[in-house]
Amino acid sequence: MDRYARRVMGMTASEIRALFAVANRPEVVSLAGGMPYVAALPLDTVGAMIGKLIAQQGETALQYGIGQGMVELREQICELMADVGIDGSVGASPDDVVVTIGGQQALDLVARLFLDPGDVVLAEGPTYVGALGVFQAAQARVVHVQMDEDGLIPEALAAAILAQRAQGNRIKFLYTIPTYQNPAGVTLSESRREEVLQICEREGLLVIEDDPYGRLGFDGEAPRPLRARRRDGVFYLSTFSKTFAPGLRVGWILAPHAVRDKLVMTTEANILCPSNLAQSVITTYLSTQPWREQLKIYQQIYGERRDAMLSALSDLMPSGTQWTRPNGGLFVWATLPDDLDSKAMVPRAIAARVAYVPGTGFYADGTGQKHMRLNFSYPDPERIREGIRRLAGVIEQETATRAVFHGAL
Repeated sequence: MDRYARRVMGMTASEIRALFAVANRPEVVSLAGGMPYVAALPLDTVGAMIGKLIAQQGETALQYGIGQGMVELREQICELMADVGIDGSVGASPDDVVVTIGGQQALDLVARLFLDPGDVVLAEGPTYVGALGVFQAAQARVVHVQMDEDGLIPEALAAAILAQRAQGNRIKFLYTIPTYQNPAGVTLSESRREEVLQICEREGLLVIEDDPYGRLGFDGEAPRPLRARRRDGVFYLSTFSKTFAPGLRVGWILAPHAVRDKLVMTTEANILCPSNLAQSVITTYLSTQPWREQLKIYQQIYGERRDAMLSALSDLMPSGTQWTRPNGGLFVWATLPDDLDSKAMVPRAIAARVAYVPGTGFYADGTGQKHMRLNFSYPDPERIREGIRRLAGVIEQETATRAVFHGAL
């Protein structure tokens, strides 16, 4: 229809959302979503906390707020960031924090602020499906940069910049999830972090650092964020969705000071202001509850479930299947043997009552057929093992069918 805006024409449905209708059936073992295990929260205590908040502060918590977000929450966010090295020494200040509706709106604000149709965004290949949707809606073009087990490859980044500029394309920024990456689960190594920053500085590129998972490590501490190493040129995005509760939809951006006002104006034009109630719940939780102990509970649960998935993959997967071994986060990235197509295999998997996300959802150009993302945060260890058993059977069937088909040619 010619009534649609041009930017709508490039929008495509999320591979993950398309799976939810079937993946949420109780008989299906879902390894597809990226849902935190919120049942690990003391829900009775959290419920009482929220009830008390409404009773005592309802007149403000249920009222409009300011576009930048509550001052108290922005101060608490700075305290959280200081834990990982993003402090006053690198210019972190409550004045430069903008509260958002989850990490997704943070991405949308960055896209609205910087992307014109035809601009290029460099991003890891694969990368977060929600970011791809935002960049595509902005009519930007995502160019993927190769990763390995140590994260983004600096030489590949430099080559991608050179190639795009040789073609006359305008690169606006590097979008990266350097710690416990979604979907690959890998972490950018300590030495490469400095290399990546130096390349971006030399080439005049902004860096958009997305860090939803950095506190969810279970094999030692993660490297310091990129923003902890640079005062300028790095936007730091994070969220409470993975460390507290995604239903509250509260995230933030730490932006260079010169950009803060434009971000606030953009968010006011977009949503007027983030939810005062959701922000008040977060501030109350951080100030009255043992949230650091709760983080340790999440880390322990996810570590056990990661171990269960890696063990099941090792025991049950057919020869030739490969997978990453994450030190934190929520995901394992698997590679299929024999040039199997993970997207074409989805109907057979659903029939076998197991769900995953095909790798094609994490590439702007629709490649990634050999890969799949597997989530270990939500199902318990027994369900994980049963899901991998079912998935291994599907892969074996697909391999056998392929052998028969090719043998007949």
